[in-house]
Amino acid sequence: MSYLFNTPEDRQQMLDAIGAASIDELFACVPPEMRLARPLDLPPAMGEIELTRHMAALAAKNRSADDLVCFLGGGSYDHFVPAVVDALASRGEIFTSYTPYQPEVSQGNLQAMFEYQSMVCQLTGMDVSNASLYDGGSAAVEAVLMCSSATRREGKVVVPASVHPEYRQILATYLTSLGMELVTVQTPGGVVDVAALAKAVDSQTACVLIQHPNFFGCIEHVEAIAKIAHDAGALLVQAFDPVSLGLLKRPGDLGADIAVAEGQSLGTPMLFGGPYLGIMACREQFVRRLPGRIAGQTVDRRGRRCWVLTLQTREQHIRRDKATSNICTNQGLIAVRAAIYLATLGPQGLRETAQQCLQKSRYALDSITKGERFEAAFAQPTFKEFVVRDRENRVEELLSDACAQGILAGVPLGRWYPDLHDAFLVAVTEKRTRSEIDSWASVLTSGQGT
Repeated sequence: MSYLFNTPEDRQQMLDAIGAASIDELFACVPPEMRLARPLDLPPAMGEIELTRHMAALAAKNRSADDLVCFLGGGSYDHFVPAVVDALASRGEIFTSYTPYQPEVSQGNLQAMFEYQSMVCQLTGMDVSNASLYDGGSAAVEAVLMCSSATRREGKVVVPASVHPEYRQILATYLTSLGMELVTVQTPGGVVDVAALAKAVDSQTACVLIQHPNFFGCIEHVEAIAKIAHDAGALLVQAFDPVSLGLLKRPGDLGADIAVAEGQSLGTPMLFGGPYLGIMACREQFVRRLPGRIAGQTVDRRGRRCWVLTLQTREQHIRRDKATSNICTNQGLIAVRAAIYLATLGPQGLRETAQQCLQKSRYALDSITKGERFEAAFAQPTFKEFVVRDRENRVEELLSDACAQGILAGVPLGRWYPDLHDAFLVAVTEKRTRSEIDSWASVLTSGQGT
């Protein structure tokens, strides 16, 4: 990109247009005590060659994610991204276009959104999908608000402790302002006790929010929980891992009314935590309460296939104080990446990816628990994540030492779950090789790489 600087003449023209005599006068409104009083301690000026070399040396101090072997999880995963995703998503007409508002926005964008929605519906077994939300956490909260509006219940929401702790934090923030009670059912065994959850659900419950596979990677009893919710007149929201649906039943087949997910695993790198993708789909009866925007297919006056934004009356900028959501935009580019990824893999590719995650995570768990120091925290079936307890209770030190050896070995759980202060969460995706898993286990068990 070209570097365009302002000449003294340029600066004077701008000052004249503003009506200021000098730069000092321009910033006179800034209190003197807030201004930098000391000279900047800058090194001597360098030529372009020297400066380029100096900046390259500084950049080399950073460690790229590609230089580390990643076993981090908890909502952000190191899945493989096919080259075609970057090749297509980086095209100018996709990469630079802003999220559309108007129904007459470009047909290309609308078709991409429609294709994304169609694949999400096929993936989840739901009737309708929006064109995405901000991330998994915002999607989960929006689903709960939908349930309150649909059931006309503002009493409480029931959530197992195995739901992502950050999702529950976001939900608690929203519900505090709305006056709704957030009831958390503890999960000491790694999954929610169905009987305990049933006691928490009553006629004031708007919905139950379940995550499957849950934050610990464990498989929940969703069908039984769905029945409990429905028998009480409440709705069921399921947060899911998109890759897991290559093997597990779809939310629609398990009895969920609304399905939400973090879509980062569908063709988007970890990106230091974002931007990510909020997936949201529901049964047709709730379509008019669905936040965000929906691209629909129709025909023009000449009978040609075309696309438009539909159900605009539900939008905040139209409904205003009657709106059930404050979502005004969507992650258009990340949704397009997800659509390209799903179209590239297809059903068989997604199944193979899920199968590899399952098998490799099982191999990793068996490898780490062979000795005496580590044990599985929960005796539950898992998908691609699992929780490991360190009997020596040195999790932070353990993970720090592994990082120094080039391995991001897991996520410590003590900050969210005090009773798991001696445990960490491990995710194993299809990218991890047998040698990487063996090295990870060796570093954790003996402090030595292979």
